[in-house]
Amino acid sequence: MLARIRSVEDALTPEFRVHILPPEPEREAFYKDMAPRVRGLFTFSGPGPRIDGALLSKLPNVEVIANLGVGHESVDLAAAKNHGVVVANAGSVNAVDVAEHAIGLMIDAGRAISAGDRHVRAGLWASKGRMKLTHRLSGRKLGILGLGSIGLEIAKRAESFAMPIAYHNRKPRHDVPYRYVDNLVELAKDVDILIAAAPGGAETHHMINHDVMVALGEKGIIVNVGRGSVVDEGALISALKDGTLGGAALDVFENEPHVPLELMDMPSVVLQPHVAGATYEGFAAAVEMIALNLRAHFSGKPVLTPVTAD
Repeated sequence: MLARIRSVEDALTPEFRVHILPPEPEREAFYKDMAPRVRGLFTFSGPGPRIDGALLSKLPNVEVIANLGVGHESVDLAAAKNHGVVVANAGSVNAVDVAEHAIGLMIDAGRAISAGDRHVRAGLWASKGRMKLTHRLSGRKLGILGLGSIGLEIAKRAESFAMPIAYHNRKPRHDVPYRYVDNLVELAKDVDILIAAAPGGAETHHMINHDVMVALGEKGIIVNVGRGSVVDEGALISALKDGTLGGAALDVFENEPHVPLELMDMPSVVLQPHVAGATYEGFAAAVEMIALNLRAHFSGKPVLTPVTAD
């Protein structure tokens, strides 16, 4: 089993022989030495080596790939399928954690909390007085892009703010009380705040584009806790600069961990280092799900949370 996070290694070691992926200069020798023995791969979405056909060809005995978290961008699903490799993620174990963070970002951007903190720390309260008024969040209209497990938890929490909630998915859900809108631009026209909780990939690439930002308007706010690729960062920067859009709160970015300097310089933007799901409880649950998936696979049973290529 290859691993890249030592705390996960500690969690898996009682049942599996875990090997840490070495630095780049040592990897080829490592692959050659380990190829006959590696039957599974552990990875996570984010910067780092991608598990693709070339890597799987170097490790022909791999049977299963386990991804920490709900994402799977670090795995080429088509290549895994071609090699007969099962792919699993951690399911929805950290949906609550991401939803909490999304609501926190919405409050921060909507009520200028981080901006207020900077105002006080810079001594501007004493020298320039109070900040401008903000808008009440309660009663404002919320749109959610991606009403999966995370989006649903966001919606449940937003109800406490008496927010009318609408959403856009690939298809409507019939088990929720929220209004479905089949066009994202139309959804944006009808809401004040848009929270993205959609997965990455070609289907959602730049779904939140210039047209969506124009539809949200000069008081509109975008919150992204899905994947950075869902939002067109270039269009976002332009819309914030020229006042087309009111603000943004971002936990994910297109080229992590690199964040455009323009975003860093904007007082109307809240920035986070992809930590929405990073709680002790969420991490422990994700590691446990990884162990359950691996245990199931190597005992001849289906994994609990499979990921398949479309």
